[in-house]
Amino acid sequence: MAKYLYKLGEWASRKRRQVVFGWIAILIVAAIGVGSVGITFNDDMSIPGTKAEKAMDVLNKEFPHGHDSGGQIKLIFKAPEGQTLESPSTHKKVEDILNLVPKDKAVESIASPYQARTISENKEIGYATITYKVSADKVTDASKNKIKDIAKLAKKDGIQTEIGGTVAFSHVKIGGASELMGIVIAFGILAFTFASFLAAGLPIITAIIGLGIGAIGILISSNFFSVQATSLSLASMIGLAVGIDYALFIISRHRQQLAQGLDVKESIARATATAGSAVVFAGLTVIVALCGLSVVGIPFLTSMGLSAAFSVLVVMLVSITLIPALLGMFGHRLIPKRKKHLASKKALVDKKTNESNTWGRFVTRYPVQIVLVCLIVTGIISSPMLHMELGLPDNGMKSKETIERRAYDLMAEGFGAGINGPLVVVLDGSQSADAQVAFANVAKELNDLPNVSSVSPPSPNQSGEFAMITVLPKTGPNDSKTKDLVTNIREKGESINKDEKVNLMVTGATAVNIDISDKLSEALPQFAAFIVIFALLLLLVVFRSILVPIKAVLGFLMTLIATLGFSVFVLQDGHFIDFFGIPEAGPLLNFMPVLTTGILFGLAMDYEVFLVSRMREDYTHLGDAKKSILSSVKHSGPVVTAAGLIMISVFASFIFAEDATMKATGLSMAFGVLFDAFVVRLTLVPAVMTLLGRSSWYFPKWLERIIPNIDIEGESLIKEQKEKKLKKPIYEK
Repeated sequence: MAKYLYKLGEWASRKRRQVVFGWIAILIVAAIGVGSVGITFNDDMSIPGTKAEKAMDVLNKEFPHGHDSGGQIKLIFKAPEGQTLESPSTHKKVEDILNLVPKDKAVESIASPYQARTISENKEIGYATITYKVSADKVTDASKNKIKDIAKLAKKDGIQTEIGGTVAFSHVKIGGASELMGIVIAFGILAFTFASFLAAGLPIITAIIGLGIGAIGILISSNFFSVQATSLSLASMIGLAVGIDYALFIISRHRQQLAQGLDVKESIARATATAGSAVVFAGLTVIVALCGLSVVGIPFLTSMGLSAAFSVLVVMLVSITLIPALLGMFGHRLIPKRKKHLASKKALVDKKTNESNTWGRFVTRYPVQIVLVCLIVTGIISSPMLHMELGLPDNGMKSKETIERRAYDLMAEGFGAGINGPLVVVLDGSQSADAQVAFANVAKELNDLPNVSSVSPPSPNQSGEFAMITVLPKTGPNDSKTKDLVTNIREKGESINKDEKVNLMVTGATAVNIDISDKLSEALPQFAAFIVIFALLLLLVVFRSILVPIKAVLGFLMTLIATLGFSVFVLQDGHFIDFFGIPEAGPLLNFMPVLTTGILFGLAMDYEVFLVSRMREDYTHLGDAKKSILSSVKHSGPVVTAAGLIMISVFASFIFAEDATMKATGLSMAFGVLFDAFVVRLTLVPAVMTLLGRSSWYFPKWLERIIPNIDIEGESLIKEQKEKKLKKPIYEK
């Protein structure tokens, strides 16, 4: 591997203009392409095959016209203080407002609160339902703007008017302040690390180019595959973070070699061969982990994983080609002004200082105590995970400034929290002797269940063999009592099927949410097993060691449970939500554990490869386990620190995004990287490696013979140099 990357780095630096302009040309062509085909996102978060989805299929089949197939907007009215919606003046104003709606030809029907009797018990709040001829996602912006204008007129008349329903008025913003904030912070960290604005700018430039090509590729693919807007945001988050980090590792190695007096062209080739090898394997690890999300068998998770994997692939390719080209263009201008790494008489005298730093000496001096502290800290942070609840964010978890949240709150005020998460029960009475009587009996039994606010009369289809009932819970969609109600209805359905010969199925947003959470919970062990096995095999090949892969996987598991514990502590339990700008506490995203497992595994292995590959490289040449640890902590530690801070800043910037999914993901990933980089990789790993000593690198001879040698340390280059009798060895003791 190192030999091929050496040649690639040499070629890229020699053909630097062609490489630079080639990547820019790809970016321009991709931008023209997306301008031609447009963007078509599909934000469907369903999972085919779940109980709720099967019930929805039956509902759509048996109630093709009676079921709400068109998009709906609810205009929610609250009477002025001291009046009700039935007060003559208020009644007239509401009717006058609703008479403006039919002017939009896209409207199929209007059900006023007076016709549909959708007025609260105190008569103060009610809602009109506007149904469109097209599905919710096809309702045009022009139609939405007309509704907004109508709502403004109602407010001028003193009637509080909010907009709800299935038609979305807020959308996930693509790009913006979050990415910009992360880039600015990353540039500051790079400038401090390199002590050079020029060197700091290169990783930013290459990451933006790589991210731009990756993001545009995802936008184009949305026309051919089912891609969610969240997938693009996630891909941008991960692509930007790893793109900057990968460039950082190669440039750092190059500058270290320049400071040692190495020729620019030779240094570029060697940096690409050594640091570039680590980048390739770290990148492939992230890609496989993200692609592994498809193992779960959930369409929207597969889309997220593949989109992010594509973004990482592009930035990885940019790192090992565009970076060497740019390094060649800037040549000697990248030589560090402060030649800290240049061997001097003082450094030769004080070998201890030259081969280690304060942190490395501290960790290797107290390894047992440090391991115990890390385990205790992990246990404390991860403890909230024991009461983790999963769900999907609803409009009640959005900011109070949004249209959806205001509508959610007003509906809950007038009709109870359950109005925002009604359950639809589909009854199959095709096997019943008297289906209509059986349907009525089922409705009575459902009404007697705990936490039921109301049950609508059965609404049969044309054949009379199927009926639809709406069950309104007393609690909101994400309340645990509502989830218990869905379970109770399904359990009740088993006895009803025996007694009444009626098959009962539950659907609706809450039921779908529960089924998705259950499906993801079942898939997590399967996915985690895939990740662990893959990690062990990969690291076995990379490091040619038995204990290093086991240690790496255990460290990753510590990071995972600590991250989930922290996420529960903040997002679910509500601690520090004001500090992080999170509108409301609520259950964790139901796909967060699986998504976190995939992303954190890839990133954790990044740092493992970058840090331990340097240990392996030093051990190969020095033969001293402790010295290799000290050397790695000194030379790779600062780079891993900078890389971790950059990744944290990029992820943390997404906490300020408007979308609840990106907020939660950004917060979890930022903490996960913080914990993994500084607690696990830079603290626990050196301590454990110290305790293991030379046994860290034990590898049976029979495995040595059958496992391929991928050579990320550049051993093949050393042999080649010896054969050619080069004056300067690739590795200088």
